[in-house]
Amino acid sequence: MRLVKHIFNTVKKESPILHAIVLVHFVFALVCIVGITIDERTLAGISVWIKPLKFWISGGIYILTLAFFITKYPYSTKKKNVIRNIVAWTLLLETGIIFYQAVRGVRSHYNQDSMFDGMLFAAMGILIGINVLIMIWLAVDAARLKLKVAKSIQVAICFGWIVVIIGSWVGGQMIGQMAHNVSVADGGEGLPILNWSTVAGDLRVAHFLGLHGIQIIPLFAWILAKKWNTTTRNKVIAVLLFGLLFSACIAYVFYQAKQGIPLIKL
Repeated sequence: MRLVKHIFNTVKKESPILHAIVLVHFVFALVCIVGITIDERTLAGISVWIKPLKFWISGGIYILTLAFFITKYPYSTKKKNVIRNIVAWTLLLETGIIFYQAVRGVRSHYNQDSMFDGMLFAAMGILIGINVLIMIWLAVDAARLKLKVAKSIQVAICFGWIVVIIGSWVGGQMIGQMAHNVSVADGGEGLPILNWSTVAGDLRVAHFLGLHGIQIIPLFAWILAKKWNTTTRNKVIAVLLFGLLFSACIAYVFYQAKQGIPLIKL
């Protein structure tokens, strides 16, 4: 909890606007929870509020993560603010579109039912594309610059960005087939909240793990730095091994989904 508090305080100090946008994400997540309890409408077999709930939480965590990590880059204040604002406002707009479509009771993703719905889906793709370019930029700079963190944590941040880029590529695979399920139509039986298919392959599993590599791998490195009294070289090797293992898990669930096999079959 101290780490979370430190991250929030750092982000609030460095960029109050970004801090406010993160809080907006979590407030709207609560709105979605209320929506689940009082609104009986469903879409593809689940509450219309499930998808925006997941995106408000995930988006808030991602913006908070980037806002914290950007303070460790040797950028000018102006450059940091430009990156932070582009990421925060584009993701806020994207999740706002998802929320708006949920209010309407229609799909946000892969929706070509009307020109308006298609335009909203295309806009979401453009907004995500902008963020992927920033991910690539930050990954390259994490590899070539000296960040204001321990070497093992810098390696973890760089590895984390690479994994997020891979997770975004999986998202592109879903867009390419205009669905997240493999071998069956979207919808049907799925895990609670996550709604990952329990009867067929679901690319969202690999997508989810990939997108959260930027939190999981650096968190491992941070715990390692705090708990393991050893050389920097050993810590870097441990981070690389963990990152490779995590990446192998993503590759496995991606392969599994492409074969039409659910993560958990019920």
